[in-house]
Formats: sequence, C-alpha cells, structure tokens
Amino acid sequence: MRTLYKFHGGVHPPGNKTPSTQQPISAAPLPAKLIVPFRQHAGEAAKPVVQVGDHVLKGQLIGEPVGFVSSAVHAPTSGTITVIDMQPVAHPSGLPDLCATLIPDGKDEWFLREASDYRTLPAEELRHRLRMAGIVGLGGAVFPSDIKLRPLRNHPNKEIGTLILNGAECEPWITCDDMLMRERAAGIVQGAEMLRSMLEAKEVLIGIEDNKPEAIAAMHRAVADGGLPFEVVTVPTVYPGGGAKQLIRVLTGLEVPSGKLPTDIGVQCFNVATVYSAWRAIAHGEPLVSRVVTVTGNVRRPGNYEALIGTPLSELIALGEPLPDTDSHIMGGPMMGMPLPSTSVPLVKASNCIIAAAKKLFPAPPPALPCIRCTRCAQVCPAELQPMDLFWFAQSKNFGQAQAFSLFDCIECGACSYVCPSHIPLVQYFRFAKSEIRMREQDKLAADRARERHEYREFRIEREKREKAERLAAKEKAAQAAKPVEPPAVAINPDATPETTAQMKIQAAIEHAKEQAAAIKPKNTENLSAEQLAEIAEIEARRARMREMAKSDVEPPKE
Repeated sequence: MRTLYKFHGGVHPPGNKTPSTQQPISAAPLPAKLIVPFRQHAGEAAKPVVQVGDHVLKGQLIGEPVGFVSSAVHAPTSGTITVIDMQPVAHPSGLPDLCATLIPDGKDEWFLREASDYRTLPAEELRHRLRMAGIVGLGGAVFPSDIKLRPLRNHPNKEIGTLILNGAECEPWITCDDMLMRERAAGIVQGAEMLRSMLEAKEVLIGIEDNKPEAIAAMHRAVADGGLPFEVVTVPTVYPGGGAKQLIRVLTGLEVPSGKLPTDIGVQCFNVATVYSAWRAIAHGEPLVSRVVTVTGNVRRPGNYEALIGTPLSELIALGEPLPDTDSHIMGGPMMGMPLPSTSVPLVKASNCIIAAAKKLFPAPPPALPCIRCTRCAQVCPAELQPMDLFWFAQSKNFGQAQAFSLFDCIECGACSYVCPSHIPLVQYFRFAKSEIRMREQDKLAADRARERHEYREFRIEREKREKAERLAAKEKAAQAAKPVEPPAVAINPDATPETTAQMKIQAAIEHAKEQAAAIKPKNTENLSAEQLAEIAEIEARRARMREMAKSDVEPPKE
C-alpha cells in the first residue's frame, strides 16, 4: 500500500456535493445562440479564421492558435457566424473580449473527423493534434496541454518519472470530475495510457479524495479492465488537496520548489477531464467543443450537464430551476471562483461549475476588522506563507517586500480568508498586489525597450553622420584627382629679357600639352571598319598638312 504524505495547512469547508450527484450527466439542449470567445486558454488569443456570414460545421476550426502558448477554438455546432465583435465574457475584470456569435442550424452536423491510433503516431504529431484540437487544462488553469507534453530538452531532469491524474476535486459544490469518473472511467484510463506513452513516464498515479467512493470504484474497474499497471490512490479530503503541488506532495512526498514547476522534480499532473478530452481528440477526432459543468446552489434541480462551449450561462442556470431568492451567481467554487458580471456571458472551457447564490447559502461577510496577528492564516496556508505579513505589505503597497515574502507562491486558495477571525478579504489584497507588480514590471519592460530604441536611434544618427563625412571626403579626394595637372614651373633666368621669358613659358606650355595629348588614349578606336579607318587616316593627313603650313607661314588653300 502506498505511503501518503501531508501538505502544510488546509481547511475542511462543507462539501455540499451530494445534491448534484443524484442524477447522471445530462446533455444540455442546443441553445438558440452560441457566443464563442477566441480567448479560452492561457496565453495568446486565437486568431479568427472565419468571417461574418460563413456557414460552419460542428468541430470546424474558427480560431487558430497564435504564438507558443496558445490553443485553437472550434465551432460548437453547425450554423452561421453572424457577428465577430467584442462581447462580455466571464472574467474578473468585467471587460469584453473578441467573440464569434454562432446561430445554430439545428442539424448539429460534424466537420470531418479523423480518428487515429496514438500508437501509430509520433509524439510530435500527437502534440500538434492536441494543440489544433484546442485541448487545455479543464481543472481551471486552461493551460495548453500540448506544452505540458513537450520533451524536456536542456533540463536537468530529462525524463518524467511520474504522471499524476488529478481527480481530487477538493473545491466545495463542484462535482463534474466526480461524475465524469463515475460514467467515463474507461476513456480517462485510455487517455492516461496515451499521455504516459508520450511522456515515457514510469508510473501513473490517479489521486481521488475519499469522499468520492463511486468514482474510486469506477476507476479501479477501468484500470483492471484495461490491464494497466496504474495505481488508483485514495487521498484524504482536505481543501486545497486538489492543487497540483499539494496532490504531488501527498502522493509522492516531493516538494515543488518555489518558482519551479512539477517537471523540475520529474512529475507531470493533468486533470481527469483534460485527459478524457485529449483521448477523445485523438481516438475519435473530436476537438474540445463541450464540457461537463455542475449547476448547483440555490436551485431545485442541481446536477451536471454536458454543454456546448459558448452556451449562455442563463440557459444552463435555467436547467437547474433557480429559486426566487437567488441574487447572484458564481463561476467555479465558493473558495476560488468569481462572481459573474452577468448570466448572459458564455460557457468557456474553464467553466466547471455555476453556483446560484443566495444570502441563506452565502451570507454577506461582516465588516473587516484590524488584523490581530493570531497567525491562523499561516497555520492553514498550503504554501507555507505568512499571509498576515503579505497583507500588511499589500495594504501599504510595499510590493518589494511582498515579493521578498514569496507572494507569487500564493495559489489564491482562500483558506486564509476562510479562517480569518477579522474577516479580512486577504486573497483580494494578494490579487491586488500581484496585479500591481505585474503592471509595474510591464511598465519597466516598456521603459527599457523605449530606452533601447532611443539609444539605438542616437547610435544610428552618429553612424549616419560618420558615413556622410566619409562619403564627402572620398568625393573631395576624387575631385582633386580629376583636376587637370598644372604645367610644371619654368625656371626663369632673372637676367633674361621679357621677350625671352615669355618665349620660354610658351615653349614649356607646348611641351606640357604634347605630354597630355600623348597620355590621352583615344576612345572608341577598337573594332573599326575599313571605311572608318580610311576616314581617320584622311583626317590625320589633313592635320599633318595644316601643321606643315603653320611652320612655313603659308596661307592654307581655300576649300
């Protein structure tokens, strides 16, 4: 039996999972309109490859990945693209993002699907297919999965020793992974074997919290039926035991160092829903166009639904039949989720749960009081931080000290806020500090780039001045070389008469002219015809007669 370890801290909030697990996963009806954002993953948004008026099929590419960290976006069903514009999306900022509006034609007709056997394809081709299928982390981080499957070149650990499937699902209220493991365990196990072969991992561990006995039993059966040497490990229920670093610690006893990734210790971790979608993408040629989402909270019919990406959340909430006193909605769990700006925003790949909230379920917190330094927040922090100190640094905007106290190791699980007797919204302060630091780093990077551009401009101006001076000097030198040579100075006897002096200067000029004439090579004198040569000879003879007449002072005959 595997030895389990403990991570620091953790809390035990009420699970509230039972109501949404009483019914199997249901297919959500086809909505009248789908709004598909082009940014549903970490990194660069996908680039639209369709235009308004285009008719698309289900699974057809509508947004291609751009850059290294990016992923594709596909049409969730067949229909017509009516609008491509900025629309509200589920994001804490409340800002709109580029989306495509798709009006379904009701046929739900698939685009050409290419099913493959992963054992016949190289790992590079499999990674490319996962990238183009839009496979991202469905546990909430939505990081492109193909990047996590790349070989570890120039890395101290050249291999992945352990592949971990994360089925802990520690957040209260959320049960989509639980139901997926109960009903589709075989696909998850087959996907795990595919990823194991791509990573060449030595072992596969499937971690599931002990409050999911049906899921644990289903995964045990699937592993046995597949004849695979995977180990299904039951872990204690404690929040946030589903965090990647925390689950790695529980299963292996290894600590992911601060600022490092699991691959730095030879481990890779995937959510079970991500593994299942990767399997569907390769084995069935289906890109990620839908996901299982939990609808729960203040509703009459809580449950899990297989819904198309882009479905307005108002239509999913209506399936749960919200009660009249519902006053708000949360996407995700109550610990790490975010309040929705509107229920008209679309379902995205990161949407694992929609909670209808009411005051009886989530009463408004009392006003925050001063910190009493009780250290309860430090006792429950899974990252072993000092939240009370980080709070003071964030509040005073001492961001340098916050970074020195490992602010960015905070996973924003909310455990510190949950136990704070002063009801201080600690996580909000930490998010504020992180955003300010990132903004200042971006401003500094922009300033550095501007300084580099200015310095290069000054260098370019100086270089151009130097080159211009060199060209002028060369031009002046060439002009000096092209000037006619002055006749040599004539030594004059100071006792000579003026007539003798003038005669000597004239004779020197004649001699200089003869030298110049002898030095000049006649042009265009090659390859002459016989007629041209005869004409030249006649001209030279005429010149000779003129020179003889000039010597004898004879007047030339008139032509």
